[in-house]
Amino acid sequence: MVSEGDAAPTFTATYKGSDHETFDLADHLGDGPVVLAFFPGAFTPPCSNEMVALQEHHDDFAAAGATLFGVSADSAFSLGAFADEYDLEFGLVSDTAGDAIEAYDLSIDIPDLGLYGVANRAVFVIDDAGDVTYVWETDDPTNEPDYEELLAAVEDA
Repeated sequence: MVSEGDAAPTFTATYKGSDHETFDLADHLGDGPVVLAFFPGAFTPPCSNEMVALQEHHDDFAAAGATLFGVSADSAFSLGAFADEYDLEFGLVSDTAGDAIEAYDLSIDIPDLGLYGVANRAVFVIDDAGDVTYVWETDDPTNEPDYEELLAAVEDA
């Protein structure tokens, strides 16, 4: 598990609702805090609730100079539809290969839903130097982070 004080593992994945655009975390470091919100699956109620709540705080994150990304194992096309459905203004990263999920040690199985190797719900704040300054991970993927605590962590980063 990646902990506070660790160098954030960088990764590449697919981005922005297309399998033709590459997301590279390293490209986003150094321009203010980066928030990575890992979630198990688009269009599931807890994940939809979390992404909508993050969208509601999007202006606060931006005012703190932060860039927010949701990360899941869903396809880029699914994430594009998810972003459109919920008017999400922040980037969604498709980690179908599971590289980021593995690098952050977040792989879980939810057999009741037929989901294997998906991301556990977790949030990381990364500072300009590429160090993790805040970690929240749940034992129950239906739980959501404390959004005010997360915003305070972003403001401190």
